[in-house]
Amino acid sequence: MIPHRTRIKICGLKDAEMARHASRCGTDAVGINFHKPSPRYAELEQAAAVAQALPPYVMAVGLFVNLPAEEIRAIMARVPLQMLQFQGDEPPDFCESFAMPYVRAVRMEEGTDLLEYGRRFSRARALLLDAHVPGLAGGTGRTFDWKAIPRDLPIPVILSGGLTPENVGRAVREVKPWAVDVSSGVEAERGVKDPRKIEEFIRSVRREDAG
Repeated sequence: MIPHRTRIKICGLKDAEMARHASRCGTDAVGINFHKPSPRYAELEQAAAVAQALPPYVMAVGLFVNLPAEEIRAIMARVPLQMLQFQGDEPPDFCESFAMPYVRAVRMEEGTDLLEYGRRFSRARALLLDAHVPGLAGGTGRTFDWKAIPRDLPIPVILSGGLTPENVGRAVREVKPWAVDVSSGVEAERGVKDPRKIEEFIRSVRREDAG
């Protein structure tokens, strides 16, 4: 049996050289944040440079929070994205209207029904599970109770929320997600990635995969 290789996404990159570094370290995807209130927001020129810096088979993922469809399409025309990530309150028909694979983020709060999310967003490639902090759409740096994730969820899980080089090995071991997603956990300060932490995070995931 071939062992599962946990996919890795480094989110919130706005520097082409850091994107190249993450790719060299072995990330599978890079997230580009188009939510203007976020300290990780990338201007169009920055976003295009990040996406263009990625080598083959490293995916550029665009993160959106309740942005109008015409603005998303304008960004897609300028930035070569391969996947969309919806982090706000976007309904299924909106997410599906761009003819591009997408991931649906879910803020994990009391009463969240992931099985219902899985049914509603059955065409999503995965559900990205993040901690819920009122007023924040993501990048909170907080974890949530991983035991709240149903084992029979009929859609792949991307685990996010408070992951760091120190705890991601345990997260992979306990949750066995399809992928992990990190932003604040590999930063030197808010919005500024730390190349050493990116290396350590990816190394921790691969170490756990290897058993």
